Amino acid sequence: MAERYSSFTPGGTRWFLQRVTAAFLVVVLAFHFFLLHFVNHAYEVSFLGTQARMQNVGYLLTMVLFLITATFHGVNGVYNALVNQGLEGTQKKAVLAVLVVVSVGLVAQGTYVALTMNGMI
Repeated sequence: MAERYSSFTPGGTRWFLQRVTAAFLVVVLAFHFFLLHFVNHAYEVSFLGTQARMQNVGYLLTMVLFLITATFHGVNGVYNALVNQGLEGTQKKAVLAVLVVVSVGLVAQGTYVALTMNGMI
């Protein structure tokens, strides 16, 4: 099957953002797994559960940035997969609109939860 349109054209903005978000997600998850497997597990649990750390603005920003990055990376990948399967015209615009609305909703809900956990709301 011939390759159809993709925003993953080398050198394009979405191509670049897809790679940057993938790298960010890999680094954050690698750090998490490092803590999980090579540091005392009880230490990680107590480290993540302390109230002082949960109120840290840097931790909040990392949570929200991770949420935005993962959402963009996933939605952009789904969109490209659908377009590569032959989605065109009005269907393509409708799917993109639905994905954008769902993404905004997910990021808003996740940000609300993060702010609530940090006692900022």
